[in-house]
Amino acid sequence: MTGLTWPQVHARRLERHALAAPAGPRTPAGPVAADGPRAADGARPDPAAGVVADVVSAICGAHAQVASAAELSVGLRVAGATRTTVRQALWTDRTLVKTRGPRGTVHLLAAADLPMWIGALSAMPVPSQEQSQGLLTPAQTEQVVAAIADALRDDELTTVELTEQVVARTGPWAGDRVMEAFQDRWPRWMAAMAAATRRGAMCSGPNRGRATTHTSPARWLPGFAPMAGPAALAELARRYLYAYGPATPAHFAQWLAAPRRWAAELFGTLELAQVTVEGVQAWVAAGDTDFPPDGPTGVRLLPYFDAYQVGCHPRELLFPGAAGPRALAGGQAGNHPVLLVDGTVAGVWHQRRSGRRIHVTVEPLAELRADRRRALDAQVELVGRILEGTPSLTIGPISVGAHA
Repeated sequence: MTGLTWPQVHARRLERHALAAPAGPRTPAGPVAADGPRAADGARPDPAAGVVADVVSAICGAHAQVASAAELSVGLRVAGATRTTVRQALWTDRTLVKTRGPRGTVHLLAAADLPMWIGALSAMPVPSQEQSQGLLTPAQTEQVVAAIADALRDDELTTVELTEQVVARTGPWAGDRVMEAFQDRWPRWMAAMAAATRRGAMCSGPNRGRATTHTSPARWLPGFAPMAGPAALAELARRYLYAYGPATPAHFAQWLAAPRRWAAELFGTLELAQVTVEGVQAWVAAGDTDFPPDGPTGVRLLPYFDAYQVGCHPRELLFPGAAGPRALAGGQAGNHPVLLVDGTVAGVWHQRRSGRRIHVTVEPLAELRADRRRALDAQVELVGRILEGTPSLTIGPISVGAHA
């Protein structure tokens, strides 16, 4: 059994997340013109665009509840990338897709991974937060999912337009405004949106003005067909262990919002290697037992819901000492942007945008050495470049609460 230290584990996870060093852009294939490659319309392609989907695939998706946080999360991991790079990959190249991923939350996923994701999500136990709340019978859910798939097959529809199409295909009952939603009520059919997304009937389309749209995943991945459930779940578990291992079935279950017993049974079907990390037993994929000899170094600013802070465990080691009560929200990671020092959380930060100006405030939990302060300055400049603004830095307390 391989014996490891937690600093070694942190170092490997940072490498696998392209946070130790960002992934470099691909070299264009074929002959290159003297003044550099150009797209068919004559515009210069973004040299970082080609690697964006690979990085998103490697980290098992980027949480996209906050769009700017997803753009920063990806940009931090790809050399030369900006928010424009990420948007191009999503809406122009369609190498990324915006849909529900782990825990039923909105993520950017690699479009090429859709067969695995849909196959796995449709085969696992339904997370409790995705239940229809008794608003739909199983038969009605099936009708709504079929109606959504049919309506979106070749179209991008706003929620209002999709409501009309679903009601036309099912009946007036689907449009009853009975679903509690903030200070409003949504139509009944929307209780099946999570099921429709998990089954590959819908994903997000580009905004139409200020209105969001929905469309079919098959428009992002022509010929799309879900992978068989058992194979998809096995592949997803291996991907998780690659990015976040060593881990336990309980960690995997928490990441997916799935039952622990189910995760333990799944792990029992996989080819895994057991390791010990300072006396704690955990698992990696068989043959994937190489770890850096030393711990990580460096300073990083991770945005809301960054995959590294959400997926890595144990939490008490990633958020040591005062970092737990300050940077976790009821034990939940991701609700605060975090300052990472040598692979573990050492503070929180916040950004406020005003036009092109980005005001960054960082609250370290301990005084930063001179070299770490210089590294922090560089991180703030990087945040500004990725988000295409002019940043400024203030060191001090942050009064903004946790993101819901």
